[in-house]
Amino acid sequence: MWGHRRIHGELTKLGVTVAPSTVWEILHAAGIDPAPRRSGPTWRQFLHAQATGILAVDFLHAGTVLLKRLHVLVFIEHGTRRMHPGGVTANPTGEWTVQQARNLALSLDERSGDNKFLIRDRGPDFTRSFDAVFQAADARILRTAVQAPRMNATCERLVGTLRRELLDRVMILGERHLRAVLTEYQAHYNTPDRTKVSRNASPTTKATLPMSPQPIPTPNGSTENPSSRAFGVDVAAGLGEAGLPGFPGGGGRPRGVVWRGPGA
Repeated sequence: MWGHRRIHGELTKLGVTVAPSTVWEILHAAGIDPAPRRSGPTWRQFLHAQATGILAVDFLHAGTVLLKRLHVLVFIEHGTRRMHPGGVTANPTGEWTVQQARNLALSLDERSGDNKFLIRDRGPDFTRSFDAVFQAADARILRTAVQAPRMNATCERLVGTLRRELLDRVMILGERHLRAVLTEYQAHYNTPDRTKVSRNASPTTKATLPMSPQPIPTPNGSTENPSSRAFGVDVAAGLGEAGLPGFPGGGGRPRGVVWRGPGA
């Protein structure tokens, strides 16, 4: 956790003028021990201990082929690592974000009560009405510190995965297309042990090489290779011009066999 000097530095970035000693006195008066020997679990220990009851949310943006920016709201459960796309819009607002929270609560149904904490940043689209949707299920809202994305590292890793595995590989046409792509990727992402399955996956059918076609007799008593008709080329002529060995006359046309295309 942060000590009084780091807190003083962050306050200075925000334009708050205060002396380091004043910060120390406030912490000391509140009974907060100096960092790093602070009573209680660290943030990492808290996330590990309460993983089954933590839900995180964040925004990410995606560009379309028409150079339009779309915003995606994504949720992730810390305990199961299950992803829940909240919605796609070009203009996110507080009302839209609240509606996505309500949709998630309906989709989780009875499991919504298992989430005891919601981790989010301090974005303006996360309003009090948004928090009230989760607080109605007795969830506690945990806001990350300013410019501290590592406090929501699990959701940040999800955003990075979506970029590397999906958004950087697919040309998005519009909102409807992005919703369809996210829905399909959600089924893949939420598959149990998807990494192990993809690594050990084997094709259901084995590829077999086609057998060499049998020569077909021609009216003049010679034989013809049916593959030559499929490709439409005079194979023997090409081999003869190349002067390949093994043919009578130093690479000429083999005796008794005619290789010709459909127009021959």
